[in-house]
Amino acid sequence: MKLLVYSAKDFEIPFLNNANNKIHKVTYTTNALNSETAIQAVGHMAVSIFSGDDASSLVLEKLSDLGVRYISLRSAGYNNVHLKTAHKFGIKVANVPEYSPYSIAEHAVAQLQALNRKIILADRQVHAYNFLQSNLMGFDLNRKTVGIVGTGKIGSVMAKIMNGFGCKILANDLKPDYRLVQQYDLTYTSLDELCKQSDIISLHIPLSQENYYLIDKQKLALMKPGVILINTARGALVETKALINALEKKAIGGYCTDVYEKEIGSFFKDNSKDGIKDTQLIKLLSFPNVLLTPHQGFITKEALTNIAEVTFENLNSWEEGKPSNNELVLETISS
Repeated sequence: MKLLVYSAKDFEIPFLNNANNKIHKVTYTTNALNSETAIQAVGHMAVSIFSGDDASSLVLEKLSDLGVRYISLRSAGYNNVHLKTAHKFGIKVANVPEYSPYSIAEHAVAQLQALNRKIILADRQVHAYNFLQSNLMGFDLNRKTVGIVGTGKIGSVMAKIMNGFGCKILANDLKPDYRLVQQYDLTYTSLDELCKQSDIISLHIPLSQENYYLIDKQKLALMKPGVILINTARGALVETKALINALEKKAIGGYCTDVYEKEIGSFFKDNSKDGIKDTQLIKLLSFPNVLLTPHQGFITKEALTNIAEVTFENLNSWEEGKPSNNELVLETISS
């Protein structure tokens, strides 16, 4: 079938081409999907989108009018897709639920240690031939309490890694995995208790209506003054306004994130010449104890290979008239 890949990145195209194996006729565009770029899908039965694309009700209606019948996400999260509208118009949607939990968990740990041990500051100083050490104090991870919110595939890997550092691990999940209790001496507790007791908190849950702004003013107020909060999941799990307020008051020790609640407009493009207009993001980036990366946690060879393969597995199933194993059917749609 004819496929239009929105938000195509130069580094992922070789992986997608390899996974396609010349089966489908693929067109790539660097444009993100939105109400204006939807017209580019004319003549295509399928589109592939990323987490920064807009698949809201209005956009899906336009895609349906253009003859699009399939959407293959190149991400695990699908909060940017209005699934009820997709179902209404008969558009089938599938995601990539497990592309590489290691890539995300390892990125979270890399961010933690980069901020904690002042790696970026140290590198910047020595490149300016400044070899002083007075402002490079960090702390041992050993024996620290790490709170992991969400113990699915990624959270489980995070637990394994932090257990290796000799950390005490607290966890919170709607569906606890009690195997982790035995494997990593992990303790499940309430989110409030996790916030109160943890020296490090890492978020590993999908975004939903129920957990939007999960970490808000109240949750931040429960945390230890020196806590480092890590978010490699979805930006809107954390209320940015409340986070900025906590950082200004030095109520938390630092924030590491690979995501942001309003990525559309700033992320996935080079703004170095014109700057950005998002005043909240500008303020967030002004704090020395904030480490933000541009949604790059998935950018490993292994993850990109898996994403590409599953993207085309979904399309192959549909072309053969079979349901995809990763199809987001009506039962997956929350009210």
